[in-house]
Amino acid sequence: MEVRARAPGKIILTGEHAVVHGSTAVAAAIDLYTYVSLRFPTPEDNNDALQVQFKDVDLEFSWPVGKLKEVLPELGSKSASSPSSCSLETTKAIASLVEELNLADAKIGLASGISAFIWLYTSIHGDKPAKVVVNSELPLGSGLGSSAALCVALSAALLSLSDSLKLDFSHQGWQTFGDSELDLVNKWAFEGEKMIHGRPSGIDNTVSTFGNMIKFRSGELTRIKTNMPLKMLVTNTKVGRNTRALVSGVSERAVRHGSAMSSVFKAVDSISNEVAAIIQSPVSDDLAITEKEEKLGELMEMNQGLLQCMGVSHSTIETVIKTTLKYKLATKLTGAGGGGCVVTLLPAHDLVLAGTVVDKVIAELEECGFQCLIAGIGGRGMEISFSGFSS
Repeated sequence: MEVRARAPGKIILTGEHAVVHGSTAVAAAIDLYTYVSLRFPTPEDNNDALQVQFKDVDLEFSWPVGKLKEVLPELGSKSASSPSSCSLETTKAIASLVEELNLADAKIGLASGISAFIWLYTSIHGDKPAKVVVNSELPLGSGLGSSAALCVALSAALLSLSDSLKLDFSHQGWQTFGDSELDLVNKWAFEGEKMIHGRPSGIDNTVSTFGNMIKFRSGELTRIKTNMPLKMLVTNTKVGRNTRALVSGVSERAVRHGSAMSSVFKAVDSISNEVAAIIQSPVSDDLAITEKEEKLGELMEMNQGLLQCMGVSHSTIETVIKTTLKYKLATKLTGAGGGGCVVTLLPAHDLVLAGTVVDKVIAELEECGFQCLIAGIGGRGMEISFSGFSS
């Protein structure tokens, strides 16, 4: 009796940083996923603990249900159909459970994710023993929405075996939820994101839940559907960045150069709206796709130039841009900048040519010590599959 859920990562296609100052931004799901499997023990298993295994970092933790009841007295008092925020008292109690794990310094960044796991699990399933396994295709902490994908996949798996959803357990292969069920998953995932990030925008978990693309401005999210296939080369520079410091740096520059930076933000807004219009417009043939790709490439390069104006590029980002420019490919940073990940638009219309070029680009970038991933853009959101259920 097992459920498996998967949720995609995301990229910011255009508008990062400027969105903080009122501009439009566009985010898209990518077909790199985080997977969560959930299994409740049978009586024969003789398991009376909540276990979680993070396969990618080779860590496994276990809490006896008696311990969870002792530390979290409110267990089982919440309804899975009514997501709620974690109280300060419960946050402190969960923090004490995580502190007892004595995480090594190199793994301390996982603490908030483990806290979110405990909160989501106990809120939806109380003190029921279970085995949860997490693995991911997304590099951690690189701006590709790995924490949101974890929260979405976890929420989906937990809710699918709760009384809140009525699902077809006999369905073979991956399936998605209806909009009302997806909305419930998204709300719970947002609560998990709050445990990790404090005050998240909700963009990452919404993209991961619903898939495709989202246009957002001043807190308003609009789901948009792409009418053209898009592929990106995602390059992880492996350079860590301080998102808060980068955001503050842009704000300080906006104070020092108000008029100039206002023009920069206005230009980014125009770019994002044009990108959204191109993505949503109908496609008649390969020539139309080629023309759209050329326009998108130009807009990405323009956005990157404006991000340089904001002061959020980095020498590693410039190395990726310089390398891909040799092959006439459009590249921009995605997310906070200052390192992190960089995205390069790949031509979808000529796969043979694209394959040859991409192989050369990847070889050069990997020589620089970067990690390269190829991802489809604007695809499916969260999905689940069941095994071990009798129909």
